[in-house]
Amino acid sequence: MVTSSSVPRLVVAAPASGSGKTTVATGLMAAFAARGLAVSPHKVGPDYIDPGYHALATGRAGRNLDAYLCGPDLVGPLFAHGAHGCDIAVVEGVMGLYDGAAGEGELASTAHVAKLLRAPVVLVVDASSQSRSVAALVHGFASWDPQVRVGGVILNKVASDRHEELLRDALDSAGVPVLGVLRRARQVETPSRHLGLVPVAERRQAAVEAVEAMASQVAAGCDLDALAALARTAGELSCAAWNAAEAVGPAAHDHPTRPAGERAPVVAVAGGEAFTFSYAEHTELLTAAGAEVVTFDPLRDEDLPDGTRGLVIGGGFPEVYGAELSANEPLRKAVAELALGGAPVAAECAGLLYLCRELDGHPMCGVLDASARMGERLTLGYRDAVAVSDSVLAAAGTRMRGHEFHRTVAEPGAGPTPAWGVRTPARRIEGFVQQGVHASYLHTHWASTPGVARRFVERCRTS
Repeated sequence: MVTSSSVPRLVVAAPASGSGKTTVATGLMAAFAARGLAVSPHKVGPDYIDPGYHALATGRAGRNLDAYLCGPDLVGPLFAHGAHGCDIAVVEGVMGLYDGAAGEGELASTAHVAKLLRAPVVLVVDASSQSRSVAALVHGFASWDPQVRVGGVILNKVASDRHEELLRDALDSAGVPVLGVLRRARQVETPSRHLGLVPVAERRQAAVEAVEAMASQVAAGCDLDALAALARTAGELSCAAWNAAEAVGPAAHDHPTRPAGERAPVVAVAGGEAFTFSYAEHTELLTAAGAEVVTFDPLRDEDLPDGTRGLVIGGGFPEVYGAELSANEPLRKAVAELALGGAPVAAECAGLLYLCRELDGHPMCGVLDASARMGERLTLGYRDAVAVSDSVLAAAGTRMRGHEFHRTVAEPGAGPTPAWGVRTPARRIEGFVQQGVHASYLHTHWASTPGVARRFVERCRTS
């Protein structure tokens, strides 16, 4: 079996967003899986939605590789963890190949991650409005950074046989082989709204059909054998695979003060259509820290899981489901009772909205003295933050990096205790700390600071 450090791998990148990375990456994953390969799916950056499509394509959890949120040193170990036991890995890039965190050079760009993984890059080019110019574009991207190895190009949205011929002729001089040509195909388009693609959980059957269409298009238009061969040229990774148990520490598994036979503290994690944003490593860290993780659906479940001692409510689209979430009054009351009783609650973005008094006029849980509504402006970007208050997640002074991505505004009442002091792009305070509640717009990746999982479970055990 291929070891995790030498798993063949490709990074699927593009000159810019909208070129077709998701179609090609997801289609490649599904096409390789259809050949009987165990495919490890990954996504560069903080995206939560694309990994859902990757999971459909491969049958494995989609995992993120984010050099800003987790730091460059964790990219290799997290990749090795996710790819363990797999035959091949496909990594979908973010934005344009060389676009990273604003003002941070190459940090967190697709190119940066490709270099950290020692992986060849396949460049997906939207060729719909060009012919000979494609050679100049590909040559520029392939030669910009000598440490980034562009091993092939896939031409997307090619109009005709004649158009393909012109593109291939031009690329003969660029020194980068054409590994695939995809024609315009409406059936592989996936619907979008204010924060990107509609998540898989909201359109499962349609998403399955879309992934099947992507796989068919990629299998028909791309040289899968050549792509697999290119993946095998990836360099050896010398890092050890990330391990959740090692990250949280050995004492987290068998708490010395827990009587024999006592049930592990139950941490309820929100899921379903309204709460689809999560990192696979969070559940792994909570479990390694000694929790029993149980998923519940705030749209349908009228009570929290039996024995719930703590609550994690991640991101998603509560603004789309405001009326339905509000209509589930029994669960709203159960959440309020748990939180106001002092139990640990960690809420990010959508979770913050759910804990407010109201969202766009719909009553929510009423845990926080805040009113939320849809806004006109998209708030988007990486954030450097420091905890300004002790909470169930972090001691004051703890530094973490996060990411904001929302169009909503939460307007607090008088005098809330903030969670974070945010230092980028401008200094401000953000979020709420209230009894056992930590609620914030910041999405964080706990692998970067695994002590937050251990601290949270400890509070669940003792609250």
